[in-house]
Amino acid sequence: MMLLSVSLLSNSPVSFATVAFAVPKVHSVSRESIRLKVHAFLNNPLDSSSGPASNQPSVLLDSLRVLEWDKLCDSVASFAGTSLGKEALKEQLGYLNQTFEDSLGLLEETNAAVEMNKYGAMVDFSGIDIELVKTAIQIAHRGFPVSGTEAMNVVALLQFVEMLQSNVKAAIKQDAEWYQRFMPLTEMIMELTISRSLVRLIQQLVDEDGSVKDSASSALKQSRDQVRLLERKLFQLMESIIRNGMEEASSVEVSEIDGRWCIRSGFNQRTSFEGLLLSSASGAGSVVEPLSAVPLNDALQQAKASVSKAEADVLLKITQKMQEEIDYIEIIFSVMVRLDVINARARYSLAFGGACPDLFLQQEHDSFVATDGSSYARTSVALHPTRKKWTVYLPKAYHPLLLQKHQQALQKAMKDVKNANAEIRRRKQQGENTTLRKETNVNLQSLEAKVAKLKEEPPVPVDIYVDHNTRVLVITGPNTGGKTICLKTVGLAALMAKSGLYVLASESVKIPWFDFVFADIGDEQSLSQSLSTFSGHLKQISKIRSHSTDMSLVLLDEVGAGTNPLEGAALGMSLLESFAESGCLLTIATTHHGELKTLKYSNHAFENACMEFDEMKLKPTYRILWGIPGRSNAINIAERLGIPDVIVQKARELYGAASAEINEVILDMERFKQNFHEQVHESQHLLKLTKGLHQKLLIARKNVKEHSFNQRCRKVQEISEAAAVARSSIQRRARQYRAISSQPSQKILENNGHTSTMKSEDKKEKSEISEAIPAMYSASTSMLPVSAEQRKLPNVGDSVHVASLNKQALVLKVDPSREELLVQAGNMKLKLKLTDVLT
Repeated sequence: MMLLSVSLLSNSPVSFATVAFAVPKVHSVSRESIRLKVHAFLNNPLDSSSGPASNQPSVLLDSLRVLEWDKLCDSVASFAGTSLGKEALKEQLGYLNQTFEDSLGLLEETNAAVEMNKYGAMVDFSGIDIELVKTAIQIAHRGFPVSGTEAMNVVALLQFVEMLQSNVKAAIKQDAEWYQRFMPLTEMIMELTISRSLVRLIQQLVDEDGSVKDSASSALKQSRDQVRLLERKLFQLMESIIRNGMEEASSVEVSEIDGRWCIRSGFNQRTSFEGLLLSSASGAGSVVEPLSAVPLNDALQQAKASVSKAEADVLLKITQKMQEEIDYIEIIFSVMVRLDVINARARYSLAFGGACPDLFLQQEHDSFVATDGSSYARTSVALHPTRKKWTVYLPKAYHPLLLQKHQQALQKAMKDVKNANAEIRRRKQQGENTTLRKETNVNLQSLEAKVAKLKEEPPVPVDIYVDHNTRVLVITGPNTGGKTICLKTVGLAALMAKSGLYVLASESVKIPWFDFVFADIGDEQSLSQSLSTFSGHLKQISKIRSHSTDMSLVLLDEVGAGTNPLEGAALGMSLLESFAESGCLLTIATTHHGELKTLKYSNHAFENACMEFDEMKLKPTYRILWGIPGRSNAINIAERLGIPDVIVQKARELYGAASAEINEVILDMERFKQNFHEQVHESQHLLKLTKGLHQKLLIARKNVKEHSFNQRCRKVQEISEAAAVARSSIQRRARQYRAISSQPSQKILENNGHTSTMKSEDKKEKSEISEAIPAMYSASTSMLPVSAEQRKLPNVGDSVHVASLNKQALVLKVDPSREELLVQAGNMKLKLKLTDVLT
């Protein structure tokens, strides 16, 4: 089965809806059933008020609002190439009712699109006016003639799919592995049926600009020729009237009013021809149709009507052909919109350097349904021991909106620098004064400094490591320290993974699938309901408490704030304990109340973390320190800011010695934690270097093997070439000797004149062989080992095998000291090394 999502705009420009239905593979699709479904949707679109948002509880919509999910949806949708793709993607991202399997399917699609973009197989969607294609489909259903522009956009759609199929085929032909790496998009693309006959028909009848060609029909050509003839006659007539009948032709011009040729004259301009006054305005002159032009104008109107009818007849042929293929066109249309949605998710993920989330389903405390969000094999928990260690693992995760804002600011600053450089070059070329050029240079320097600052100060990522035993995480830290950004980063990461988007982190992340993400962040004061900020928070938390499940993520900012500190701390402790006991999968809360830090020591479901603060610079670092609570910095900060010692000392006495000792313990823990993190980072750095060296060694090993293989091939080729030279020379000399020996004895004397020549040639041949054979044997002996039997000295008269000639030879002489032999092979005598023969 294949899911087809048809996303079309209705006749109203503001209403939009998405319909999805499952159909078998395209070649076995019931064309009538698909036609009825899509046709019904085109004519009766779903009401926007019945969309998924209307079925969601208000507390969930409030949570999405405070997390700014709508802004992220707009950002992702901007990567779509078509208007329908943008709207369909917003609809999909706003749905958030996906099952775990749905989320895995979305991630598989995104992975496939990422691979296609990296390979270069994806095609740009922006070259098609999808609105015109939608209109063409609707008109074809009604049986009316489509316009030429609409028809050409249908051609563009079909050619787009054809190019996409061609790219996928080329990738698979290069490496069959791409078939699986592009799945499930491979089947979605390759099973589309393209009507090439429709493409050819439209291209034969319509020009690229959407106008019907003269050659489309004989009636059209005749009518257009008639129009051109009448227009030439009218032009000549008007020119003659103006030249002969007007005293001053400077203020007279030929005009066309409702398709009729007329003469427009200036105010108080007298005319000497008779005509029909079509319009006259005070101070604006008059428009007159000469009587002599009336018959021609009437004929022109009739000719133009004939042209319109002939064009309509031609375009009706296109409509009729489209009706024959309408089912496949609608399927291609819907799949194209769906591909645009998938590709937009992939392009967003690539643009911001996202990582594919390893999404898993944690149903109970230690029960996992584990799977990768990739298109590869879904593996078991045993192959992913880290899943047993972490519930949430987000290394160096960025808040997507902050990262986008920084990139936009950097791009704008770099563009300003480019424009400033262009302005400086322009002023130099125009030779403007030195003062203006200096001002421009100063401006350029400030812009370059801004770019450098933006590059040096990117958004600070956060590391989120939540143990699988943790149900409530309490984060403490100073104001503007990044606690709220940390909450939003986790919430958005969970929503992005669920919606099929990559999470913006430095490496692969591990995150559970959450059914809902609830958040109470910011000022929830409601004047309309006479609620204070504190009451507004309590009401929101109460709603979250009632709607959350054991698969939910709950984010609470400044829990217990807005009231008496003691009561707020007690209420905050009670609320967090209730979330831990209610079975909520994970709750992350930020607070200023020190009492909430102690929950970890009485309940193993709690964990502490704090936002680091640099007391020397009096600035937050936006880094999270895990496993330790935050300590109070107010008195130390006051001291560094120059508050009198008497006041600082009195404050410490009032704060209490016990609290001061706790702060010292926390400080020691922070130092220990800092040293631990430094050692971890150093270990990771060394591990990275080790991996790099190992990779280099593998490459060097591969290069050595390739070099050795190439050397062997070269030696073998040298041996083959030397053997060929020797064999050719021997065969040639053998033919010559046989020719001489076969001649009669009386002719031998006649050949004495050639003897000296043959001897010289014989010497030359022998020298060539003697040069070739040692080179051949030096190459062969460098590759082949020589056994003890091969080195045994033969006796005079023995027969040995000469490997280079592949012949037996008779031993004539043996020199044991040099290990050399003189052998005779046929008519040749050769001096060889002992290693060159086999006894």
